[in-house]
Amino acid sequence: MRWVYTCTALSFILAFMGVSDMVFAQGFDTCQLYGVVYVTENPREANFKIYIEESEAFADLVVFQEQNRLMADEPGIWYMADSPAFANFSVYIESNRGLADFAIYYTDILSFAGCKK
Repeated sequence: MRWVYTCTALSFILAFMGVSDMVFAQGFDTCQLYGVVYVTENPREANFKIYIEESEAFADLVVFQEQNRLMADEPGIWYMADSPAFANFSVYIESNRGLADFAIYYTDILSFAGCKK
């Protein structure tokens, strides 16, 4: 029973610090990332560190930048927010591929967006 109290307290502390459950779970699925995204300049504020690939072949996720936030409702479709207050998650653009959580490739074609797996 003590374990339950410890886990509950840890959950509240992480929520208070702004750490989302998606980041805390080590096995997050990049194929499920969609919605409103905020690009931050501070890597400590970001939920994910991403690397932008030059080639689609080496990317983990193909991303289409949607212009309407309501249409960013499928994996790989992102709407870029100006403020972190309304974002589903935040990302930091990493210049080193080895330090990034995953790599993305931007596409201009909506039907190409999604996971590479």
